[in-house]
Amino acid sequence: MKDSARYVKIVEWSEQDRCYVGSSPGLPYGGCRGDNEKQVFDEFCQIVEETIALYPTDNKPLPPPTSSRDLVNSLRAV
Repeated sequence: MKDSARYVKIVEWSEQDRCYVGSSPGLPYGGCRGDNEKQVFDEFCQIVEETIALYPTDNKPLPPPTSSRDLVNSLRAV
């Protein structure tokens, strides 16, 4: 499994920005926006890969994973 699979990737419509916005609550760096939801998701997945690759070069540990059954179950309760 790729390290990127351990992080939730969210693409949602932003009324404020009037476009789709990609973000990951577990990774503070990176994000993208655009008019096409699928293109934003594809671009954001690449950004997540690139962001994760920077951590070892900066001698920093990866943040705790956000993609897990516990996270999904906690979101269901909201």
